[in-house]
Amino acid sequence: MVRGARQPQQPRSRLAPRLTGTVEKPPRKRKSRTEFALKEIMSSGGAEDDIPQGERKTVTDFCYLLDKSKQLFNGLRDLPQYGQKQWQSYFGRTFDVYTKLWKFQQQHRQVLDNRYGLKRWQIGEIASKIGQLYYHYYLRTSETSYLNEAFSFYSAIRQRSYYSQVNKEDRPELVVKKLRYYARFIVVCLLLNKMDVVKDLVKELSDEIEDYTHRFNTEDQVEWNLVLQEVAAFIEADPVMVLNDDNTIVITSNRLAETGAPLLEQGMIVGQLSLADALIIGNCNNQVKFSELTVDMFRMLQALEREPMNLASQMNKPGMQESADKPTRRENPHKYLLYKPTFSQLYTFLAASFKELPANSVLLIYLSATGVFPTGRSDSEGPYDFGGVLTNSNRDIINGDAIHKRNQSHKEMHCLHPGDLYPFTRKPLFIIVDSSNSVAYKNFTNLFGQPLVCLLSPTAYPKALQACVEAYGKSVKNIFEKSTAILPSY
Repeated sequence: MVRGARQPQQPRSRLAPRLTGTVEKPPRKRKSRTEFALKEIMSSGGAEDDIPQGERKTVTDFCYLLDKSKQLFNGLRDLPQYGQKQWQSYFGRTFDVYTKLWKFQQQHRQVLDNRYGLKRWQIGEIASKIGQLYYHYYLRTSETSYLNEAFSFYSAIRQRSYYSQVNKEDRPELVVKKLRYYARFIVVCLLLNKMDVVKDLVKELSDEIEDYTHRFNTEDQVEWNLVLQEVAAFIEADPVMVLNDDNTIVITSNRLAETGAPLLEQGMIVGQLSLADALIIGNCNNQVKFSELTVDMFRMLQALEREPMNLASQMNKPGMQESADKPTRRENPHKYLLYKPTFSQLYTFLAASFKELPANSVLLIYLSATGVFPTGRSDSEGPYDFGGVLTNSNRDIINGDAIHKRNQSHKEMHCLHPGDLYPFTRKPLFIIVDSSNSVAYKNFTNLFGQPLVCLLSPTAYPKALQACVEAYGKSVKNIFEKSTAILPSY
């Protein structure tokens, strides 16, 4: 999700990249890059009349494209965080400008080197922005093939050493750009399960951070070291590695392969309902994470995706060549990834998904969150009397894994109670609650008669299965047994 200008901000590390790659705040208005570049030409190339008109036009056109690309890229922060249609035209314009900019600098590299003073790190910055755009597009569409495109551009930056000269310049902000590039590249590689590349990148990032903090004696050393600790813990926790018959390590993937789709059982009917939208919510205390991606969220989002296509052929031409054979687009469920949302944020995204859910479609809600327990007995047994799961707030967490309401006469306000989800049962719903208090949802009521499955974490799974079988028949048992395979194991 790209944060909107008027949307409440979620807390995050100041240094680690947002999961969405949200752009940085644009600088204050200043003289155009074109005017500055032409002055540079005058000072380095002699009198203005000595500069060939064609070269002047080349620099002018390049500066126009560069300014326009930055303006469009910075505008991404103003796009709505939710909704599946409003952003497409803006993304299309941004892609078009960056495509023209990339081709233009390739075609006129010599003139730009001589007259503009184009540096390799500036080329790397353009490539990095294109990689971020592809990553944005993956998050917006859930099409995993766009991850391959992002990987191609990020990989080319590394292979061609576009940022290699940054450390020789006495400008710490350029080094930070390089460090952020590494962090973004690591996120993409994690999503593609390229663990060998991730380990190499982490080592390089560690060396870069050590050099950066030594040279500039910065105050953000602790935060960058925290980034390293987060990714190291993430690598250790996931993905699962197994040994095959010849004792070589195999990285397992939760994604659906083209040949791995389960066969339909006899009597099952196809096409009645399809999974169209999903909210993946992570709000556990002290959970392994990197950037805004917890291990639980990481596993679940992959379980809702197909494997990327054409990765081998794209790696041969890393990111800079147009592919004649575009992979066919396959529909993955659209996803919202919410890391530690507040109740209002969660409800806003849930309402948007509910509103845009197509006919004959199912909305999936995955809740991986700390349990909220009631502190006393209640005379009633309603949907707000057994607690629920935690939503984010600014106050400190009490008693580690569980948070208790301070006044027994009031319900916990920073909590998603089962009753909060009842209005959304007007459409088909699939709820997965992975929490220490998932049992609060065991009596989830189907008020409107729409298809509904409420799957609880393994500790409460047998009781939930028994209740569901009694209510909906034995056919639903297969859904539960297949679904529990994607739940995180501890």
